[in-house]
Amino acid sequence: MCLSKAYILKHGKKEFVMTDIASVKVDRDKLVLSSLFGEQKIFNANILEIDFTANSLKLELSGGSLPRE
Repeated sequence: MCLSKAYILKHGKKEFVMTDIASVKVDRDKLVLSSLFGEQKIFNANILEIDFTANSLKLELSGGSLPRE
């Protein structure tokens, strides 16, 4: 099974934020990332890139806020 990892791009560097992502939901200006194990994190962020071959998401914070769990 191929699940994704999420990274936030900060100052040109990737910062790991979550693993085993099974779904991404857009809720107005927020992204809700859910793992296979039921963990959820909410980001005020934009998707910069989805790489299906590397199973990764690159995000950019839109409000400068950290994720809520």
